[in-house]
Amino acid sequence: MVRVLAAKLILIRGKKKPLKLKEHVLYKDVYKFTPNQIRQQEIEEKLIEEETARRVEELVAKRVEEELEKRKDEIEREVLRRVEEAKRIMEKQLLEELERQRQAELAAQKAREEEERAKREELERILEENNRKIAEAQAKLAEEQLKIVEEQRKIHEERMKLEQERQRQQKEEQKIILGKGKSRPKLSFSLKSQD
Repeated sequence: MVRVLAAKLILIRGKKKPLKLKEHVLYKDVYKFTPNQIRQQEIEEKLIEEETARRVEELVAKRVEEELEKRKDEIEREVLRRVEEAKRIMEKQLLEELERQRQAELAAQKAREEEERAKREELERILEENNRKIAEAQAKLAEEQLKIVEEQRKIHEERMKLEQERQRQQKEEQKIILGKGKSRPKLSFSLKSQD
C-alpha cells in the first residue's frame, strides 16, 4: 500500500525527487510497477479495506450484541428504573399543574364572589338611597298636601265668613228697609209757627 501511495504521489506531483515515505520503501521501487499493476494494486487494497471494514463492523456488532446479552438484565432494570423515575416526575408535574389550576380557579372564583358582593352592596346602597329619597319625597308631598288642605280650609272658612257677613248685611239692609227692630229712626213731625 505504501508503494502504491508513493506511485500516486509521483504521478500527481510529476517530480522525480524522493518522497518522505517509510524507510523500507525506496524511490526506485515505485518505478517497478506499471500503471495497470498500480490500478490492480489499488483495487486489491480497496477490496482489502472494504473486507476489513466489513469484518470490523461485524466484530463490533457481535461484541455489542454479546455485551448487550451479558448486561440484558442490568439494562432492563436501568430502563425500568428510568421509566419509573420519568413516570414519577411526570405525575409530580401533573399534580403540581393540577394544584396550580385549582388555585387559579379558586382565586378566580373568589374574585368573582368579591365582585358580586361589591355589586350587591352597591345595589343595596343605591336602593337605600332611592328609598330614602322616595321617603323624603313622600314626606315633602304629604307636607305639601297638608299645606294645600290647610289653605283650602282657610279659603273655605274665609268664604263662609264672607258669606255670613254678606247675609248679615243683607238682613240688616232688609230690616232697615222694612223698618223692623228699631232699625230706623223715628221721624217726628212738629209744627212750629213762624213769626
